[in-house]
Amino acid sequence: MTFSSGHRKGYRLRPNMASVALWPSWLIVLAGYLVTMIWTVLISFTSSTLLPVMDFIGFAQYERLFLTPRWLQSLNNLALFGVLFIAASLFLGYLMAAALDRDVRGEAIFRSAWLYPYSLSFIVTGVVWQWIMNPQLGLQKAVNNLGWDQFRFDWIIDPDRAIYVVIIAAVWQSSGLVMALCLAGLRGVDPDLWKAIRVDGIPLWRAHLSIILPIVAPMLITAVVLLGIAVVKSYDLVVALTDGGPGTATDVPAKFIMDYLFLRGNVGLASAGATVMLLGVIAGLAPWIYSTTRKSSK
Repeated sequence: MTFSSGHRKGYRLRPNMASVALWPSWLIVLAGYLVTMIWTVLISFTSSTLLPVMDFIGFAQYERLFLTPRWLQSLNNLALFGVLFIAASLFLGYLMAAALDRDVRGEAIFRSAWLYPYSLSFIVTGVVWQWIMNPQLGLQKAVNNLGWDQFRFDWIIDPDRAIYVVIIAAVWQSSGLVMALCLAGLRGVDPDLWKAIRVDGIPLWRAHLSIILPIVAPMLITAVVLLGIAVVKSYDLVVALTDGGPGTATDVPAKFIMDYLFLRGNVGLASAGATVMLLGVIAGLAPWIYSTTRKSSK
């Protein structure tokens, strides 16, 4: 079948028309993200309080930021939350995926039940776990009503343990995502490899650790990136679950920034905190982006 020159020209123009159709989306991205990020960075070098003002004061806001105990505590909380949340989600998610990969009966029910929490927003998760952890309403109250009056599970009001309540709630919601990703990776493993493992008599735990994990590593990396994004966006979970309390025991940088931006009327300091978080995200993603682009260019 042959095409006339007119048909060939029209065919060549279609990709260009498709790119033109995407221009409004690109403009929205540039205006909504890039321009606002540049504006935030600029404001962080000013003395802006309730309203932005363009008077350059250097790094004074950053010096004040890192001399604020609440900001330092929020960074410590974020580091602890991020490490334990990602590690626990990866561990539990992979265990659930490995269990489902054994062709268990009722797999669809288990898979749906474990993945269901991820469909909820962090706000809903925070409210649900606030009820569960409330000593007067939740788990402690239920166990006390059964006769165990000495049982105590009041972590949510304990400044030293409240951050672990946030971690538990986040793991409950996100481990199902890791399970789904890892299960997709496990289902891609060659069945002949499993036969060889059984023939050689390799223990199941050793096979997963030494053979299977390297195969599903791309899925785990994807999970780490998605969980890392959830760590940075942990504002809504913290607000719904503990509101940063008791005191500032569960405060995170995102809540610090929002409080100083809307409640304390210090736009300059809030912008400095947002810029620090932006630089942290870029520093964390840069090695992954570099390795990905380098592999694709080979």
